[in-house]
Amino acid sequence: MRKFKPTCHVLSNGVRVVYLHVPAQVAHIGFFFGAGSRYEQENEVGLAHFLEHCVFKGTTQRKALHILSRIDSVGGELNAFTSKEELCLHASFSKEHIVRAVELLSDISINSTFPKKEIENEKEVILDELNSYLDSPSDKIFDDFEAELFKNHPLGNNILGTKVSVESFKYSDLKKYVETYFTADNLVVSFVGNVTYKRLEALLQKNLSCITNTANRIPIANFSNYRPFKIRTTEANYQAHAILGGIAPSYKSDDRIGMSLLINILGGPALNSRLNLSVREKYGLAYSVEASYSSFADTGFWQIYYGCEGKNVDRAKDLIYKELKIISSKELSVLQLKRAKDQFKGHLALGMDSNNGLMQGLGKSMLAFNQIDTIDEIHQEIDKIKSSDLLRLANEYFQEQSVSELIFDVEK
Repeated sequence: MRKFKPTCHVLSNGVRVVYLHVPAQVAHIGFFFGAGSRYEQENEVGLAHFLEHCVFKGTTQRKALHILSRIDSVGGELNAFTSKEELCLHASFSKEHIVRAVELLSDISINSTFPKKEIENEKEVILDELNSYLDSPSDKIFDDFEAELFKNHPLGNNILGTKVSVESFKYSDLKKYVETYFTADNLVVSFVGNVTYKRLEALLQKNLSCITNTANRIPIANFSNYRPFKIRTTEANYQAHAILGGIAPSYKSDDRIGMSLLINILGGPALNSRLNLSVREKYGLAYSVEASYSSFADTGFWQIYYGCEGKNVDRAKDLIYKELKIISSKELSVLQLKRAKDQFKGHLALGMDSNNGLMQGLGKSMLAFNQIDTIDEIHQEIDKIKSSDLLRLANEYFQEQSVSELIFDVEK
């Protein structure tokens, strides 16, 4: 199994850095800001994602074309993403281009000018993105499920925003969001590659010297008002789609790793997951069936998605509830638990096999926990889990009366 020993540092201005040396030609760097969609106010829904697009549209030193060409012209990749809790600007490049990568990411983080014409053009791009997602029931159902699960809370807002909100954004909205969240104390830089930390630190100190140290931020609102729901609508085209799920532990909970293991047993990526063996392999009711667990600072949620012919929706749902009941009523044997843990550790190892994925994982972990656990420490936590712990979690979160359902039926 691949071992890694990342180190954590803090620059003189308070920017946190997580650094991992790997002997590779390609390096990866990400700027992670605690600025995701859950930090938006009521009149800002979709603003974080809109900002993610607009930082590439011009700075005091560059026009949009120069930004887009700076990394790509040397064969690298420049990209960004927005989630519920973070906004990340990142680049992958041949290691000899570390200078231009650090300088560019710093420039768009600090000096973006948001030209009016570019802002208006980008609104059309995002509205096309929004329409594309609305055209895809298999994508839309995930956002609709979260919207109902976290109803009347920022965690339930669509990261893309709405047509009305996107069209309303102005230069002042973008500038205010940057001034509030793109600050040194709210930034983690994650690096994986074959560049010494001494050189990386010197580049970061030079290029991030002008970033604002801190800002007044409105504290995020914790979520605590979950109400199970059962919703069934006709929105699918050729295949029905369904999600079952509910609330789960936050990433600050001691149950986080146990819940991850439980979900992996139930419907993780392995072909021998309980749901895959039952719903797909034994009965052939669905092409795709999978379970996942997402966690935030104050809460989390689990979900099971499946897509199938319209006539099989209810039968597949009954099988899923049957598996939830089984895993909630009987402890795993010693051998079953050992196999589940070994499989989970293997999946974690596969996730660390990509240096780009590793860079992103380290950045997210540092932003959330302000520390990085080693592989050995993670394995120790997995090894501590008992069958009784999994049974307790299953009983706490998988009871049918607390499970929510969203089903997109096929038009008849």
